[in-house]
Amino acid sequence: MNQADEQPLTKNPDPRGWHQREVHELVAEHAVDPEHGLHAAEVERRLELHGPNELPSVAQRGPLAILAAQFTDFMVLVLLAAAVVSGLIGDLIDTLAILVIVVLNAMIGFMQSWRADRAMAALKQLAAARATVVRSQQTQEVAASKLVPGDIVLLEAGNKVPADLRLIHSAQLQVDESALTGESVTVAKHTAALPDSADSALGDRLNMAFKGTIATHGRARGLVVATGANTELGKVAQLLDPEDRTTPLQRRLAAFGKRLALVVIGICVVIFVAGIWRGEQALLMALTAISLAVAAIPEALPAVVSVLLALGARRMVAVNALVRRLPSVETLGSVTTICSDKTGTLTQNKMHAELVWAQGQAWMPGDQPPGPVLLETLRAAALCNDAHRNGGASQDTTNSTNANSTPDWQGDPTETALVVAAQTVGIDKAAQEARWPRLKELPFDSGRKRMTTLHAGVQGFTGYTKGAPESVLPCCDSQWTPGGALPLDAQGVIDQADRLAAQGLRVLALARRDHLELPDTNAPEMVEQQLQFLGLIALIDPPRAEAEAAVRDCITAGITPVMITGDHPATARAIAQRLGIVTNTQAEVLTGRDLATLDDAALLLRVSQVQIYARVDPAQKIRIVEALQAQGEIVAMTGDGVNDAPALKRADIGVAMGRGGTDVAREAASMVLLDDNFATIVAAVREGRRIYDNIRKFVRYAMTGNSGEIWTLFLAPLVFLPIPLLPIHILWVNLVTDGLPGLALATEPAERGVMQRPPRAHTESLFANGMGLHILGFGLMIAGLCLGVQAWALSTGHAHWQTMVFTVLTLSQMAHVMAIRSERESLWQLGLGSNKPLLGAVLLTFVLQMATIYVPALNPIFKTQPLSLGELGICLGAAATVGVAVELEKAWRRNRAQTVPAAP
Repeated sequence: MNQADEQPLTKNPDPRGWHQREVHELVAEHAVDPEHGLHAAEVERRLELHGPNELPSVAQRGPLAILAAQFTDFMVLVLLAAAVVSGLIGDLIDTLAILVIVVLNAMIGFMQSWRADRAMAALKQLAAARATVVRSQQTQEVAASKLVPGDIVLLEAGNKVPADLRLIHSAQLQVDESALTGESVTVAKHTAALPDSADSALGDRLNMAFKGTIATHGRARGLVVATGANTELGKVAQLLDPEDRTTPLQRRLAAFGKRLALVVIGICVVIFVAGIWRGEQALLMALTAISLAVAAIPEALPAVVSVLLALGARRMVAVNALVRRLPSVETLGSVTTICSDKTGTLTQNKMHAELVWAQGQAWMPGDQPPGPVLLETLRAAALCNDAHRNGGASQDTTNSTNANSTPDWQGDPTETALVVAAQTVGIDKAAQEARWPRLKELPFDSGRKRMTTLHAGVQGFTGYTKGAPESVLPCCDSQWTPGGALPLDAQGVIDQADRLAAQGLRVLALARRDHLELPDTNAPEMVEQQLQFLGLIALIDPPRAEAEAAVRDCITAGITPVMITGDHPATARAIAQRLGIVTNTQAEVLTGRDLATLDDAALLLRVSQVQIYARVDPAQKIRIVEALQAQGEIVAMTGDGVNDAPALKRADIGVAMGRGGTDVAREAASMVLLDDNFATIVAAVREGRRIYDNIRKFVRYAMTGNSGEIWTLFLAPLVFLPIPLLPIHILWVNLVTDGLPGLALATEPAERGVMQRPPRAHTESLFANGMGLHILGFGLMIAGLCLGVQAWALSTGHAHWQTMVFTVLTLSQMAHVMAIRSERESLWQLGLGSNKPLLGAVLLTFVLQMATIYVPALNPIFKTQPLSLGELGICLGAAATVGVAVELEKAWRRNRAQTVPAAP
């Protein structure tokens, strides 16, 4: 056949998947001889037709485009306009301050976007590998990017699968698919076609090997059926949305900035018109209105937010959490649901022997040394085993009883777990093999579901068999004991195995048989008969030690933990129960097959009731996240594998594992846990809540002071008082009050009980819980004090009335900022020195204000006159009134919280 004359199909016309079709059909369809492979000319033609075996490139924004995007925010545009206006009226200091703040935020945003755009590049690099192929009747090594559909690929243990393969031949091939499917146990592969009713989940396609996974055992020959974007890994890449979602903080600040700008502009117009109506000079009123507009917009807000987030990120590094996008720190504070991958995130991604059961007795590693039957079961587990030490080193640790002190092992995770379990009782694999060397073996295969090794014994030969209980027990006719064989209760053993499996454990059965002569392994049915049953070993990928406490803390904080995994439903439920995610032993588990039958509306109804999802593929993870978000949840997604990356990107915040996770997951995430410690998320949530509280405190402080300035100027004409402040006074107050004191609020410690309250609702306004009324009420109070002092000074003939108003306005804001450090606790409970930066900023502002009054050189600049001791005392008393009023408000809040019962 001339392959160049054949047109390879661009897509599969058969409605069945590759895994449901026979090998001979696929080989004929791809026009290839499995023994000879494709010819070079045909490879070139197919490469041109199908393209390289690479993930699709996403058009990346250039540096200039990323930088320009930082200046499109409405608040930033308002600040730039304020800078221009401030420069026109001659206040270059304020102009410079605004520009510095805008540029600082633009650079921070630029770096965040630049790092986020690397996610697709990291995913693409996952496939940068070499592949062994058969072409033109020769075995060759080629770049994986040059593979085409129809290529014949050879796999061996340790190889990364270079494309999606339909297996043609398999010799005990086992593949680690955890990075793609989340399945913690390696998967044994075969070549038989699966029935049409077979589950479509990737983890159940046992005759396929997928791009990006790793062969851990055996060897195989496979037909390339999909390359590049058509592979399962390529589909994951397409799910990885390159666009960043805005955080709750960004959405709140954007809405706040737009409303504030419109309100301030309207008020300034009214003040200008009222002044003209009163007969004031048009130029003076224009400057006053413009100055008030500049002062009323809290241009320090972006800087304060940046400082708060940067300090939060710095604190998080100290507890092994790396923040890749600063707003993510705050986002965690409003999270209501944490969707966590199981394998490698909540669990150790390392199989562990949970218990050994024999003759009705159970033994757990770490307990007292087991009886002889249990010991023989563990010896069988060590000998009927292909695991080996790293580097092939052999070390006699017969006397060792500490599994943690043993060297690392290589091989199938299940087999390494068996070796470690045996070593806890002094059974060292290397020492046992030296004493009873392996002579022959019957390798594991998916048909028999058993493995048998034959060893030289003291008298004759001994065979050890391990495998699935339903496969091993029919081969047994008795129970082994040191004193001789006993009758076997096979049904009782099966019942025990079922009970262990129902707990999410993987159960293996061990048996042995003594032979006088070395049996012929070409007749497996003769070797694996008349076996003597030894015992059962139950294994599990155990939860992380700190994960249970972390889950408990999340629940206390009102956050719902949800497990989303590609693992078996029973295993997922068992781990969820151990961690406390669910308490009901019959808790509902929604599988990928179930999700496939639910439309979006049906899923929306179920998603709030289910906390465990199993056998889920990457696209379904995104569906779950989006359904939760549609229910109003703020969703955090944790994970470590390639299969988690799209959901990490789509969630409100993605949290990746830094030590054991993949580069793809880390690049797609907003936050990386450097120690892979789920408990670090709890610390991040606490920090996020502290940051949001401090942002609210700054907004409360800045907007109350700004509203006080606005009301002072707005109400003065209405009560027939002259303009109380000059433009220079307004800008000075704005500079000294919104500057250092506002920034110092960023260092305010978290309030007590911050983790005992529920998360904020996603619809909650920045001004919720009475903050809007506080701003309005205390703004009016500050204005009333200023106008009251002005009216008193004018009526009593004090010529320094304008300086007094100027001083009251400044110092009352200092009293206010000290009092609002907590919404409930009094300043005396907090302690004056518990926030030293803020105390220092307030004292510095007081000194600067006194300088404008009592330094002669500054009097003509600020249009002030020195105050007498009595006048200064009146100003201080008026300012202190604001602090006292805030303390009374907090006392009322505390009393109300004690008397009003909590809502059910």
